[in-house]
Amino acid sequence: MNWSDAAAGLAEAATNRHSRWRGPVATTPRHEFIPRWWERGPEGWELHDGQSDPEAWQRAAYRDASLVTRVGQWHADRADPGDRPKGRPTSSATLPSLVVQMFQHARIDDDDHVLDVGTGSGYGAALAARRLGNEQVTSVDVDHYLVAAARERLAHAGLNPTVKALDATGDLPFDPDSFDRIVATVAVRKVPASWLTALCSGGRLVTTLAGTSLLVTAEKDPDGGATGRVEWDRAGFMHARSHSDYPPGAENVRTIAKSSDGDEVCVGQYPVVDVANAWDLSSMLELTAPGIEHEYWEHGEERGAIMAHPDGSWVRATSVGDSWPTIHQGGPRRLWHLLDACRSHWLTHGELPVRGAQVFIKPDGTTIIARGDWHVKLS
Repeated sequence: MNWSDAAAGLAEAATNRHSRWRGPVATTPRHEFIPRWWERGPEGWELHDGQSDPEAWQRAAYRDASLVTRVGQWHADRADPGDRPKGRPTSSATLPSLVVQMFQHARIDDDDHVLDVGTGSGYGAALAARRLGNEQVTSVDVDHYLVAAARERLAHAGLNPTVKALDATGDLPFDPDSFDRIVATVAVRKVPASWLTALCSGGRLVTTLAGTSLLVTAEKDPDGGATGRVEWDRAGFMHARSHSDYPPGAENVRTIAKSSDGDEVCVGQYPVVDVANAWDLSSMLELTAPGIEHEYWEHGEERGAIMAHPDGSWVRATSVGDSWPTIHQGGPRRLWHLLDACRSHWLTHGELPVRGAQVFIKPDGTTIIARGDWHVKLS
């Protein structure tokens, strides 16, 4: 495979002309970090093998797109062609422009020591090591197989940063003040206290909040906490895992929501909306009521949505044309009312307060997001 020209094209697409990340993108063989991957097909997840179709491999690896490498507990590397895994994606090779964006938000200087949280395919660690050198880059992931595979692929690319298998949301085996920058390509509900311990005073961390498109940057304060902001840019990553897979979600609750009359039936005051793709609305709702799962559909003039939570709360909203939706709700909470509260805030104030908000992180990781009179505590 003549990958050099393809990598140069990717660098042009993923970086600006004078970016210090253009060289690393242009000289890193991304295809070697993604030999196999999953794509959704008409019958579910389908396996793609690079060696069996080098041209398709090159096209996939050198476009600015994410490639799913693990679904549930199924690694693409270890799968057979007929396998059809179930569950949510649990690891991927992130689109290069987003990796670069996260590094740019970190404001990495040439002498900085960087902790890359979420090794995944190893491609992000490769870019960092290509720019900074092996000694200045440490990458961690909860998945032992991914770590071993990434080490091997990094070595094949002539790189040897430190790569460790560990749960980054727990204690970290690093001395205090070990890193100038921490960049996470996995999302967290609150910033782990161990990250603050490992970050040097004045050091900068970049992460996203789980279930949202909110990108947080913060600098460590002398008291061991950190202060920052929600950036105006959007970014989304898989939730950080502590185990081999995510805990069971609300699939059973969604099944109930599809046909049950529920405990309450009413007429909604706002149209049915595709919450998952209304990024600011989804982010606001996730901060105030985390863990809701969403479905949305359109069939002709009918629009419908389901919201479900593992605690048993659910809602089904349907409408035809421009009519107000019929709302069925059940369980301990009224999820549609929580959504409507977010939409009312938007209409009343002209925007939602989440983007551009201030972020205050206590030494124990408790995270407070505030803007004007609005605030929420993530703990």
